[in-house]
Amino acid sequence: MSLEKKPLSDEIFHVIRELIETGEMPSGSKISEPILAKKLSVSRGPIRDAIAKLKNCGLVASQLNVGARVVSLTNEQLIEIYHIRERLEGLAARFAAEFIDNESLDFLRSLLSDQENQLNEKQEYYQKGGDLDFHYLIVKASCNEHLIRLFNDSLYYLIRVYRFQYGMKGRRVHSAHKEHSAIVEAIANQDGEMAELLMRQHIRLSRMNVEKQINWKGRDESR
Repeated sequence: MSLEKKPLSDEIFHVIRELIETGEMPSGSKISEPILAKKLSVSRGPIRDAIAKLKNCGLVASQLNVGARVVSLTNEQLIEIYHIRERLEGLAARFAAEFIDNESLDFLRSLLSDQENQLNEKQEYYQKGGDLDFHYLIVKASCNEHLIRLFNDSLYYLIRVYRFQYGMKGRRVHSAHKEHSAIVEAIANQDGEMAELLMRQHIRLSRMNVEKQINWKGRDESR
């Protein structure tokens, strides 16, 4: 039996999404179908379909007479997302403590071990998307379809863009990894209350780090 090949537009979607996440296509930049088609050596049809998917997940916005652009959040909108994450992912961690299976738990521990090695070597904490992303895996382990859909459809891709911008390097990365490990151990102990508390604290500390960076940037620009 042969594996079903993914549509080309799905592959293009993931390529463009990564360009946006890493800042190669920065926030607010115009998206040109002809330029992307030439860059990726494909026709404009799959590019157009991929851009439609990017709009659906909140990474691209269109304006009349302006065209498609990479979404650009205000600082206030970004902080709002962190407040929503704190509650949503805290609840996901509580559910994960009840429903996670041993295989998923072992994978989380293995993933954190691999990421620790990367952190020690490169002094950066970059998490690949989907099943190699700690936060995605915790939400998935909640086994709550409504929560998973809300996270994936409304928040996940935007979170990754700004996590790359604010959370991949700096003094906080080592603390973030330790916080992830503590959350996993609370889940392993089936302590949902502690898992939720630790997850909410982790995201709150991440938000405070982002707010500090925003304030520093604002002061530098005002000089």
